[in-house]
Amino acid sequence: MKINISRQSIYLLSISMFLLLFVLLFSFLVLIPKGKEYREQRSLLNKDTLEYRRYEEFSNSTLDKLKQLQADNAHIITALDNSFNSERFEKQHSTYFTSLKLSKIEALENEDEFAVYEVNTTSSINSPQSFYEFLDAINKGDWIIGINFPINFKRDSELITSSFTMKIYSTQKVSVK
Repeated sequence: MKINISRQSIYLLSISMFLLLFVLLFSFLVLIPKGKEYREQRSLLNKDTLEYRRYEEFSNSTLDKLKQLQADNAHIITALDNSFNSERFEKQHSTYFTSLKLSKIEALENEDEFAVYEVNTTSSINSPQSFYEFLDAINKGDWIIGINFPINFKRDSELITSSFTMKIYSTQKVSVK
């Protein structure tokens, strides 16, 4: 018996076998090993993406806290940036005293990132109530000021003479006028 297969069919069959063999070799030698590497790289990418999202959430929450703290403490932040002016201080707070005198400003050792200056103050008041009002006004004032103890009060007939030292905290140099 004679099998009658055309030449085109033989060429087509041989090309099909060659392509099948090429696809099988390509998939076993290239695709499958690269597929394993791809899965490893994909799992590493997923881990890195998860870690990135955690850091991004942490960064966003920290930024929100920072914005909230800046909004809540805007007065304090601007007070730190203000430079101390003794004349302006005397004008603002002279209403609480019958007389207010600031002596020479002495620069102290800087504490962390703040410039610290010490001011000796002598004043005369009518009543201790005005001194307490002065302390409240300092808390709401334009500078960060700490009143140092002891505060010396001495009665002089109708007036009370007080003397105390203040520390002024600033991020800039204090202007002496």
